[in-house]
Amino acid sequence: MKTDPVVYEALRVVIAGGGTGGHLFPGIAIAEAFVKRQAGTEICFVTSGKKIEETVLALTPYAKKRISAEGIKGKNIFAKLSSMMKLPKGLMESIKLMLTFKPHAVVGMGAYSAGPVVLAAWVMRIPRVICEQNSISGLTNRMLSGFVQRIYVSFPGVIFKHPDKVVFTGNPVRDEILQVIQKSAPAQADQKPAGFTILISGGSQGAHRINMAMLEAVDCLKDPGRYTLIHQTGVADEDRVRGVYQEKQIRHEVAPFFTDMAARYKEADLVICRSGATTVAELTAAGRPAVFIPFPFAADNHQVFNAKALVDAGAAEMVLEENLTGELLAERIEYYAGHPEALTALGEKIREFSRPDAADKIVDDIYRIIQARAQTASAK
Repeated sequence: MKTDPVVYEALRVVIAGGGTGGHLFPGIAIAEAFVKRQAGTEICFVTSGKKIEETVLALTPYAKKRISAEGIKGKNIFAKLSSMMKLPKGLMESIKLMLTFKPHAVVGMGAYSAGPVVLAAWVMRIPRVICEQNSISGLTNRMLSGFVQRIYVSFPGVIFKHPDKVVFTGNPVRDEILQVIQKSAPAQADQKPAGFTILISGGSQGAHRINMAMLEAVDCLKDPGRYTLIHQTGVADEDRVRGVYQEKQIRHEVAPFFTDMAARYKEADLVICRSGATTVAELTAAGRPAVFIPFPFAADNHQVFNAKALVDAGAAEMVLEENLTGELLAERIEYYAGHPEALTALGEKIREFSRPDAADKIVDDIYRIIQARAQTASAK
């Protein structure tokens, strides 16, 4: 990545992609970094209108636009045809957005709704980049890689057909996560309170299998009164999980979705979670010990690979869902609750993987792309 001086000007930037928090939250981190450079910067998020997108973006000051787009991977032939038929409409909607919003740059975050937007930017010769959050490149990004000027990756060694465009930056983490983490150093083993707090999260949409395993685990814990459970369940299992915790008289906070994850990370002694790229990035920034349970049906099994580098370095633990039982989960909880020195060691090692400046690196490079384009145009 070039290191030429950057002149920060107020820009108009389109950030396209969502679908899950894993695509959306890094986009918000990039938006925050743009606005920190110049308060007058205008950001417009383009999504497919899913509930998680509407919920999260409603808490931000950024504009949002919905386009027609659906994914094709993993669908039957008829569903794929239906999705592909929406592409021309999504492309025309994206071109219209380019004409009205007049962005200086377009950032694709990897979800299928990024496809038409990045293609529209290519048609209109607007600077365009994509971000790949996972250790295995996704279908949308693989398809778009030939149409963009830069590919920012969160893990070293991610493979694309255009390696000259690839820049390893790490995965952008939202400012609220970084601020809370920077203001609170990890507690030392002898400073931890008598209780033990566990954050359980299956991602922005919850994970039924993890939820049920935790309900089994509470029956296996020798001293359940010792624990406080902060559990993000998703919508479907919220009432059931809360009911069991109440029945067992375990201290708990249960919600389908937490909008203040920074505070949750700060409270947690141990995190039990999926290994989506954004979760991994936030945990490395937070320095929180984790037991990863990868989603087994993630595209190209990327959640296993996301966690593998950390596990191989002794910075986290991984339990495959096929091996997940309540008894095993309870055993791991009791081990870490009884070995605070192991928690401290995991926290220190996982923090070594943190890339807190990822969003800054991406934004500065986009500025350089825009300014190099302007200089080339003026020289003609």
